[in-house]
This record gives sequence, structure tokens and C-alpha cells, in this order.
Amino acid sequence: MREEKTFSSFLLLFFILISQTTATNYPINVWPKPTTFHWPNPKSIFLSSNFTISHPYHRYLTPAVDRYRHLILSEHHHPIITPAINLTSSIPLQSLIISVSDVTSPLAHGVNESYSLSTPSDGSASAYITAATVWGAMRGLETFSQLVYGNPTRVAAGVYIHDLPIFTHRGVMLDTSRNFYGVDHLLRLIKTMSMNKLNVFHWHITDSHSFPLVIPSEPKLAGKGAYSNEMMYSPADVQKIVEYGMEHGVRVLPEIDMPAHTGSWAEAYPEIVTCANMFWWPAGSSPALAAEPGTGQLNPLIPKTYEVVKNVIQDTIAMFPDSLFHGGADEINSDCWNTDPSVQKFVASNGTLSQLLEKFINNTFPEILSLNRTVVYWEDVILSGNVKVNPSLLSPQNVIMQTWNNGPNNTKQLVTSGYRVIVSSADYYYLDCGHGSFVGNDSRYDQPPGTDQGNGGSWCGPFKTWETIYNYDITYGLTDGEAQLVIGGEVALWSEQADSTVMDSRIWPRASAMAETLWSGNRDETGMKRYAEATDRLNEWRYRMVSRGIGAEPIQPLWCLKNPGMCNTVHSFTS
Repeated sequence: MREEKTFSSFLLLFFILISQTTATNYPINVWPKPTTFHWPNPKSIFLSSNFTISHPYHRYLTPAVDRYRHLILSEHHHPIITPAINLTSSIPLQSLIISVSDVTSPLAHGVNESYSLSTPSDGSASAYITAATVWGAMRGLETFSQLVYGNPTRVAAGVYIHDLPIFTHRGVMLDTSRNFYGVDHLLRLIKTMSMNKLNVFHWHITDSHSFPLVIPSEPKLAGKGAYSNEMMYSPADVQKIVEYGMEHGVRVLPEIDMPAHTGSWAEAYPEIVTCANMFWWPAGSSPALAAEPGTGQLNPLIPKTYEVVKNVIQDTIAMFPDSLFHGGADEINSDCWNTDPSVQKFVASNGTLSQLLEKFINNTFPEILSLNRTVVYWEDVILSGNVKVNPSLLSPQNVIMQTWNNGPNNTKQLVTSGYRVIVSSADYYYLDCGHGSFVGNDSRYDQPPGTDQGNGGSWCGPFKTWETIYNYDITYGLTDGEAQLVIGGEVALWSEQADSTVMDSRIWPRASAMAETLWSGNRDETGMKRYAEATDRLNEWRYRMVSRGIGAEPIQPLWCLKNPGMCNTVHSFTS
């Protein structure tokens, strides 16, 4: 009863203090920055060696609590700059008490992730997290873990936080077809996403290059389309990844890209794929047969195509419980389809390639809906300049569009049409950009000294720095009503030149930059961009991720972190 009265008093004080929040840079910070962080008298308190976390039992919260308790007691994080705060004379903190209003809400799009957190400054024995759902409680646990540091272990005292995300969809897309990533690496990605309060792992599983997912009803697809028997994801692997995601509050969104990007299907079913295994840019041909090496598109005129596709859809959805299913539908290549005699005959009879795509969508979209899924498509399906379907075929009620071209202009087009949108603008959120071209025998690299190298052969260059990512406003140019249809964003790592050896450094801490902007924004309460003060915080957070076993790349020399403000373009010191 005393604990309930103490916490009620905290809540009253907390809501009085919400309006007093400032942009102060505290001696200890949390990434992503909470929406409300109040620390009126910065001090710290020792953590008891017998520290406990009480919580309502839940299948996924309970292992998260066990994981965080171990981290909190064993991490002994040493910040680059020792926080200039005094210890309180209070007894060590004995416990963290978690209360959850609704323990039954599933991890699904739009779930409430809000939480409040308080640490005592008056000698109380307990800190508190209150959350609407267990998923919000997990976010609060991550925040609490970042308030803990030192050896012996101590925690920030007298902190009041109320926190919730601006956007409900905050993700990382990873392509595992062009190069393979082992299960352990995908688990590490999910773990790091959870640290950064990202909540969707968009798994681009298949493409023209390989088909690594074992489909029980179509075993030949992976059996012949994977790079090797060791480079496959079995149903048991998928279950492990999905369960691990649940324990970390991260949903797994599967993508089976089709009807383009399906050359790997031809290893098992050559009769349903056009232009498979053809050289991607035939000699003397102006248009290429694919956007890059790795040709092949499903033929919508072949009945067998739909037998295989429906088996793939059904088995994939059976393995992935998320309410969203990504059907791809990007980069339809007209010339690839036109190599096929049946397509040539169709076109000669006054058919169009857009009608061909509509035929494919009309045969597959209802199948996905019948399995109680909302479908995500890349924007090309209705915005492509060459091959696209009539938007009337894709009801905004059942479809989410993912945009990657033309920055905010395409976002505007999509929301104006009534679609919910996931933003993955290649100009800002593509993490593979800036590493040059991967094709061989490339004369662009055989130029006289002094030649302007442009983007270095990278179609989407230059490299997207963390500040470029941090400063992008994904609702730029939208009305308030239109902005409500933007459900969030994803950074994307396409794997032409990436695999598990560089995964961490390509993604982190640049994905952390997006994580903060989608969680609490990139502006302070005065409306000013806060990238200047974010620099030191991200430096420190990157250092802490590395100490947790994540190979995040540095964003500055260590000297900059040890000398705050000295590496800015305008001389300033943070306090």
C-alpha cells in the first residue's frame, strides 16, 4: 500500500513537470531521446547487488526482464566522459517495479508502446515503470538500462520520464538473397533494433539471386534456388527468429518479392520465369533485362505460376504471424517479359504489360487477403512510369505502400491517394549507397586522372551520413491530415556489397539516427533541429553499443567525444 501511495504521488508530480521539460543535455542520456525527460537535480544512487525486477508474468516480458536484470547488474558501463554528478546518501536501489495495464495486447502494428519511468531521489527503495502494454514495458526496461553505469553499479536518481513514439512503424529492411546472413546475425540485428526502440524487421528474404527460404510445400525452390544447403532458412530457423523478435518487441515482416526479382525461382521451375539466367544487358541492346545482374520475372500468363505462388504465400504466412505481408511488386522490366513468346503473342493481340501485371495482382492479392493479411507493396506497383496497375485494384484499406523513389514527392502522391505509407527514401534511408558499383568490367572506373568521379558509380550515391538520415523529415510537404497516413519509415540495406561481415557497421549507428527521429523527432521543443546536440549523444551511444558487442562504426575520432563541441563546424560547448 505504501508503494502505491508513493507512486501516486510521483504521478501527480510527474504531470506537473511535463510542461517544464527543456532541451538540457544531461550528464547521462538515453537513445533515442525520450519525448519527456526531467531530471531537476542530477544525482546518482548505488544499485543493490540484490537488485530485483518485479513484473506481471508474461510469455515474452518475463525473458526480457531476466535479460535486462543480467545486463543491468553486469554491464558496468563506463561513459567516455564520467558523469559529473554526486551520489545520494540514500540506501542502494533495491528494486524496479513494473506495472502493465493490459498484458494481453499482442505485438502488432499500432500497439501502444508508451511507458513512464521514475527513479527515486528521496531514499525510496524502488524505481517504477508503468506501461500500457508489455511492449511499452520493454521500451522502459531499455531506457532504465541506459540510466545505469559504473562499477560499482549506479543509476541516475530523481529522473522522471514519460515516453511514447511519434511513428508506429520503425524498421530496418535487410536483403538476405544477394548475400546470405546466418541466423545468429539476424538475431543480433533484432537485439540491436530493440536497444534502439525499433520495432519492425522487414526481411527481404528472396530475390533473383537466391531463394534461401525453405517452403514446405515447394521444397525445390530452396533446394535448387539457395546458394547451398548451408545457406537456407528452415521453418525452425524462422520460428526461432520470430520468437526472438517477440522477446525483444520486434515484429518480423516477411517479403517475397514478385513478380519481378524472381530469377532464383527458375532453378526449380524454369517454365514459369521469363528471361531467366540471361545476360542482364545483352550486347547491342539499349535497355537492360533487369536493373542489375540477376534476371528473371514470373510469367503471369502461365497457370503453373499461380500454383507455385499460392503455395509460397500460404506457407510463408503460416510461418510468420505478423498481420502484414510484403508482396514486393517493384521494378517490373518490360524487356524481360517481352523475351517470352507467350507475352509477345499477348501484346500482339493488343494486350499491355500493365494488364499483365494486373493479371498477376488480381490472382495473388486476394489470396493474401484471404489469409487475413494487410499487403505491403513497393510504390512501383502504382507509380511506375512503365508498368503499373490501376490503383482501384488496390484498396487503401487493405494495402500499405512503401516509397523509395523521388523523396517527399512520391510520399505526397501516395498519401494523396489515401494510402498509408512507409518511407524508405533512397536519397536518405538506403544504407548501401556510396560504395560504388558491383558490376565487373566497368569502364566508368577507367578514366584519366582528374576526371570528375561523380557518385563513384553508385546509382544512389553519395553515402548517407547519420546527419543526412537524422535531418530527414518523412512528412515534409504534407498537410497534417496527409501526415497521419505516414505510419513510419525503414532504413534499407541491400546486400550487393554487404553480408554478415559488415552488417553491423553498415547499419549502426546510422539506423540509430533514424530511430530517434521516428521515436521523438529531430527537433527540440522550440522547433529547432537538434543534430548539433545529438552528435555527442550518438557518439556515446555508439560507444555503448560497441561495449554490448555490436560492431557499430565510429562517427568521429574519440578525441571529439572527449572534447565536447570542439568538432562542430561552429565552436560551441555542450553542458
